[in-house]
Amino acid sequence: MKFLLDHDVPDDLSYLLRELGHEVTLLRQVLRCTASDAEVLENSFKNDCLLITCNRDDFLNLSQKARHHGIIILVRRRTRTAERAALLRLLERAGPSGLADNVNFA
Repeated sequence: MKFLLDHDVPDDLSYLLRELGHEVTLLRQVLRCTASDAEVLENSFKNDCLLITCNRDDFLNLSQKARHHGIIILVRRRTRTAERAALLRLLERAGPSGLADNVNFA
């Protein structure tokens, strides 16, 4: 799968996803840090990526108005280990078909 990680997602998740064989792009590699949320979602759609973000409210609203290939909203936890574990559980449970075109929480 291809993922685009929003600015608010910890970089260490990119290492985990790459270790699992996924293609990962950090938002700062493709857009300026002042890009709007709509631009972020549009970029992820144009590049066939699932977006991972911690920005729940804005992207839940945008997901109802704009096209996307899937959004994962990462819920902040006490530790990075807990965040990685939640993301891994979601990837295992949902699989590519469960993530595609849906909004999921990890």
